[in-house]
Amino acid sequence: MIYKRSSALFAEAEKVIPGGVNSPVRAFKGVGGTPVFVKEAKGAYLYDEDGNRLIDYINSWGPMILGHAHKPVVDAVVEKAQKGTSFGMPTEIETKIAELAVSMVPNIDKIRFVNSGTEACMSAVRLARGFTGKDKVIKFAGCYHGHSDSFLIQAGSGASTFGTPNSPGVTQGTAKDTLLARYNDIDNVKELVEANKNEIACIIIEPVAGNMGCIPPKEGFLQALRDVCDANDILLIFDEVMTGFRLSKGGAQELFNIKADIVCFGKVIGGGLPVGAFASRNEIMNHLAPLGPVYQAGTLSGNPLAMAAGLAMITELDNDDEIFTRLEEKTKYLHEGIRKVLTENNVVHTINRVGSMISVHFDEGAVTDFETAAKGNNDTFKAFFHGLLNEGVYIAPSAFETWFITDALSYEDLDVTIEAIDKVAKTL
Repeated sequence: MIYKRSSALFAEAEKVIPGGVNSPVRAFKGVGGTPVFVKEAKGAYLYDEDGNRLIDYINSWGPMILGHAHKPVVDAVVEKAQKGTSFGMPTEIETKIAELAVSMVPNIDKIRFVNSGTEACMSAVRLARGFTGKDKVIKFAGCYHGHSDSFLIQAGSGASTFGTPNSPGVTQGTAKDTLLARYNDIDNVKELVEANKNEIACIIIEPVAGNMGCIPPKEGFLQALRDVCDANDILLIFDEVMTGFRLSKGGAQELFNIKADIVCFGKVIGGGLPVGAFASRNEIMNHLAPLGPVYQAGTLSGNPLAMAAGLAMITELDNDDEIFTRLEEKTKYLHEGIRKVLTENNVVHTINRVGSMISVHFDEGAVTDFETAAKGNNDTFKAFFHGLLNEGVYIAPSAFETWFITDALSYEDLDVTIEAIDKVAKTL
């Protein structure tokens, strides 16, 4: 395929936007080459500025669970836009989507809307600290909770070692309160808790990791986290920005039957517009201003266009009892097809899948945490990515990102994708 127009647009963008992109992974640094500039999208397909059609497996990094330009969502946004795009005042639609979300998700009484997943996770941690009166946070290597300072941390060795900043601009003072644990390693978590007795406000985790590829929790791991939190007066935060309203109506809490104290949302809950949210039981949420002392605010929070898109999206999910079964079946079909052709072509690989999240790791060992995810052959991934792109299949331009399946994908699309992978595998 030819990407002449995209290359020209990228050159123009680099002159006025740092790195030519407004989010780093879009720059193709992980795979090389020039980013693809999208002109429009519909259903399961992207159409770029050079006129190429691509089968899409990132779906705006998750929210397009029903496909691009889904008519009920678009209609809701257009109708709302004609009545005004922002007011900075309460609107009825905020209450409607809040009521629906609370009815769908277990263990929450109240929800507050913000403008991004980053903002949701940042606010959730602040709320946990304010509620518990403790300062420290445990996060897991490889889990991404947005780019707020507390989360851009890389730990030193040893259970009691303070974190060190992983990005310039993050202070040592911030870093010292963030402790890094190994995903799927409950003993490591217990060591951190023991070394920091009565100092940890919360443990935050992606219940299914999506930012080191798709990595499921080991059986019993999430329950063990719940038990550790209960025994030590620590709040358990599920970052369901990816998994919320995607793995089931009630997200990972419902799928794994684990109660979180605070849940963060994004992506699907906004129907493709910039939305985040965090939610909890009354006891915790009532600590937020204006009811309580923990301050959080946002001029555009609850934006009517975003609320309209989100309400239309999750209403469809709530009314369709088969949607999550269909998504899982399509993802399983894709999984089996990829495994077959990679095996036949002697390509070393491991595939992880949960619901409609899936990723291919080019290593033969089990991928259970960031350390094992990092063992994958990145040169193979680069060739795989560009090979698929040339065949009209678009996956995330990073070996450390999950693929997202949309209900708009047909089995014909899946077969075309598997055939493309077979063709590319012969060259790896």
